[in-house]
Amino acid sequence: MSDDQPSRDPEEHQDPSRAGAPDEDVDEDVDAAEAAELERLLEAFHRDPAEFLSRHPVKTGDGGDAVEAGAFTAEQIRSGRHISGSDLYRRSQSAVHDGVIITLSEVLPGKAPFAGNDRAENLVDNLEVTRLADMHGQKLRKAALDESPWSDDYWAIYLGVLGKRYADPRFPDSKDWAENRKYIEERPAPGVVATGDQEAINKLSPAEKYDLLVGDPDGTLTTKMWEQGRVYYERDGEVETWMGICHGWAPAAYMLPRPRRYVDVKAADGVTTLRFYPADIKSLASLLWANAPTVTRFVGGRSNDKDPPTDDNGRMISEKAFDTNPATWHLAVVNQIGVARRSFIIDATYDYEVWNQPVHEYRYSYFNPLTRKATSKLERATVSYDDFKDADIFRAYRSDATRSIVGVMMRMRYVVETKPTPRETDSATRDKLHTVRYMYDLELDRRGEIIGGEWYQNKHPDFLWTPPPGGRARTSPDAYAEGEWSGPDTPLPTSWRNAARYASRANKPSPLGKIVERLIDFANA
Repeated sequence: MSDDQPSRDPEEHQDPSRAGAPDEDVDEDVDAAEAAELERLLEAFHRDPAEFLSRHPVKTGDGGDAVEAGAFTAEQIRSGRHISGSDLYRRSQSAVHDGVIITLSEVLPGKAPFAGNDRAENLVDNLEVTRLADMHGQKLRKAALDESPWSDDYWAIYLGVLGKRYADPRFPDSKDWAENRKYIEERPAPGVVATGDQEAINKLSPAEKYDLLVGDPDGTLTTKMWEQGRVYYERDGEVETWMGICHGWAPAAYMLPRPRRYVDVKAADGVTTLRFYPADIKSLASLLWANAPTVTRFVGGRSNDKDPPTDDNGRMISEKAFDTNPATWHLAVVNQIGVARRSFIIDATYDYEVWNQPVHEYRYSYFNPLTRKATSKLERATVSYDDFKDADIFRAYRSDATRSIVGVMMRMRYVVETKPTPRETDSATRDKLHTVRYMYDLELDRRGEIIGGEWYQNKHPDFLWTPPPGGRARTSPDAYAEGEWSGPDTPLPTSWRNAARYASRANKPSPLGKIVERLIDFANA
């Protein structure tokens, strides 16, 4: 919402839909089937707002079929543990505010660390376009990145995180952490290497290959991976299946280049050949970005209230539960994907999937909130608030500066997790994307600036985040890795091996950033 007060000047009655708009609207008409679907949904919203606001947003796969569920069980969803789980990782996010690094763990769980965090400028690389008419005139109603962020596994803790031998068909892949761990203990990596069986060595886990690469006789990174699950297993008798490192995969997927081919490198012994498949390299990149210190930009928040109160129309009342305003959402999407051409991450806690998803593409059309008609023409969708006020069920929440309202239906495509495989190459054709639909309206002031809005669904993206452009994930020991790793045919420099073993022993174990980036270089050479 804007704090601007209404003013009276000659521009007061200017149609904000025409401010900055082209002389002739050349957009094609909205697809007939899509328009019919939207109008059907708007009628349902009009008949029973509370029921509609409680609906789960429709998600579809690449084939257009509805998709359901992912990492969470029905019981976990009913209990709200997926919300608590999301907060567990969200609270580790940190940002720079007024020169001070602030983390969400320093404030109420899940809430933004400083007042007024629901502002698009706190997320996007540059907030260039703030008027809906300018977005329309610049043809920003749809945009896609040149290539999608790469898909990866979320490397579940119950499977050993990076200790999972995903390429080994005999690996149990059991829901029981102990069964998976026993398989590895009975077939330790040094024993596999001692056989000289190259095919078996290729099937070792990413963590085991990394330990061999850095010459760690104790297999520290592999041990640390499995110990994460042991803590939960000994305490609770199980390791919940949703727990993993998606919070590392999501930023790594666009902050680091896609590893396009496998690379064979020499182990520290100078004899053993280690084949790092693209999936191995991705896993190390994901762990790096999950555990190495990084600074992020974020907007939105979340309370731990599993059943937030609503008004008579079903609209959530608590600001803590309302999360990201549609104005912030719309400004962020258009400016980050459409203008900056760089991804960001949606943290949709309502979602049954693991929650951190990098955005690849969006497109939106309009609807008139008064007539409930779909259109691609901005002027047809724009309603004077004086004309709409009496019919507005969200009237109590509107900004005083609102002069007009525009309805929006946005379809967002985002990247989701895939299971790792020992493929020798990787490309965007291997990525998996889902599409989700969001409906909302936007409040425009007298200048046509987007100043607020209302969601037509309570379940919407509640937390948006991204590392700043050019950001890098680095462990503290990276500073001690001197010199250069000249090529895959030579073992790592001694200083790199020593630094890597320190990074593996950290409280948050991580591969060395320099090693991960160099492996990507080799894979893309």
